[in-house]
Amino acid sequence: MTLATRIEITLPDWVLDEVDGAPLGTDEERIALTNRLARRNFLEGTGGPFAAIVVDASTGALVSVGVNLVLGSGLSVTHAEVVALSLAQVGTGDWDLGADGARRELYVNGQPCVQCYGATMWSGVTRVVMGADGAEIERLTKFDEGPLPHDWVEQFEQRGIEVVRDVLREEALDVHREYGALVASGGVTVYNARGAGAIEKE
Repeated sequence: MTLATRIEITLPDWVLDEVDGAPLGTDEERIALTNRLARRNFLEGTGGPFAAIVVDASTGALVSVGVNLVLGSGLSVTHAEVVALSLAQVGTGDWDLGADGARRELYVNGQPCVQCYGATMWSGVTRVVMGADGAEIERLTKFDEGPLPHDWVEQFEQRGIEVVRDVLREEALDVHREYGALVASGGVTVYNARGAGAIEKE
């Protein structure tokens, strides 16, 4: 085996079809975009039902986009939030997304998993806005979201990161319901499935 010395993360070409460059003025507009990206990601066969964007809080300008790329990249770290945060850091030229005085916010179609919780905490974003709850995602899709601390919201807020939940919650859940139906039929692979057994029905 040759020692690897680099990694590469590239968004699927179709992502740019969903992004028109116009400012996103409201939380609902921003979560609606993550829902569209998440649904298209699994329908295109490029990853799981997760998407994230980073937005400039003062202008509504889109800073970066991320979708889940684990299966395509072969890298377990390429969750949507990690991809979006990493591309935002590349775009701004700094690992701290607040270092230049700008307020940048992370929008996700579902509650961050334990990995993305840590990545978000150290990223420099000042606000996290999400659609569906992690327990709901696990129930509908069989994904294992990991042992998130019970006080994760308080931990974020102690570090100056505001948390907003349940924005377009039902629309976000619809994406996971659709994906869950594909899982149940054997149409997609859940790479970190939570245990065995059928997906629960509502």
